[in-house]
Amino acid sequence: MIGAFLEELSWDEAAARFARDPVVVVPVGAASKEHGHHLPLNTDYLTARELGRRIAERLDVIVAPVIGFGFYPAFVAYPGSQHLSAPTFQALVAELLGNLIDQGVKRIVVLNTGVSTEAPLRLVAHDILARRGLRIAVVDMRLIGRGADALLEQQSGGHADERETSVMLAIKPEAVRLDRARKVAGSDAASPAGFARPARLSPIPRADAEHNPTGATGDPTLATRAKGERILAAMTEDLVEGIRRLHPDLARDEAS
Repeated sequence: MIGAFLEELSWDEAAARFARDPVVVVPVGAASKEHGHHLPLNTDYLTARELGRRIAERLDVIVAPVIGFGFYPAFVAYPGSQHLSAPTFQALVAELLGNLIDQGVKRIVVLNTGVSTEAPLRLVAHDILARRGLRIAVVDMRLIGRGADALLEQQSGGHADERETSVMLAIKPEAVRLDRARKVAGSDAASPAGFARPARLSPIPRADAEHNPTGATGDPTLATRAKGERILAAMTEDLVEGIRRLHPDLARDEAS
């Protein structure tokens, strides 16, 4: 591995690496959030850490510990799902990034694996630019790895679906229980193209929420490990290329 996981270094090793003006990748992935009946609650955490590992195999970056708690309002009705209010989540991320900055880190990439976390993270990045003068890059998970979309057979999806289940089959196949996977129609079918509305899902019928008995959307029964490997490879390629464009000096790491 060219890069390193921060939590695996000693403090003096971390100090030595920080002195070399590294790029620090900060993954954000829920440690406990519902992903249907067939995927574990830590699906996002595992995905964030695996993508961090794959980046560190290609580039001399430091991968910070995964931020495992975030703003996930759509899933609070499912037991086990952990959720922070947007202000609390923003304060948490701002303080953790501030710690890195105070220790000399000037180049940070936030690897976000969520959707509802996108807006809060962008606000944090804007605030750090205004207060600290540092530009934090935030990855939009929905826009990376799309080159592998041709592999997908489902008509709709977005959560614990064919794509996400395939990725988990590639990362940790023993955690996936395909026998419990069920095809579920997308809950956003009634929204006009180009429009977005806040979602609140519930495993039981409620007047103020979309009823979703499993918590998944799309058709996870179509998932395969081979698809997951291709999707992860496409995502990693986009991430590596994006980081290299932001920080061209890292291009030498792969060449050496």
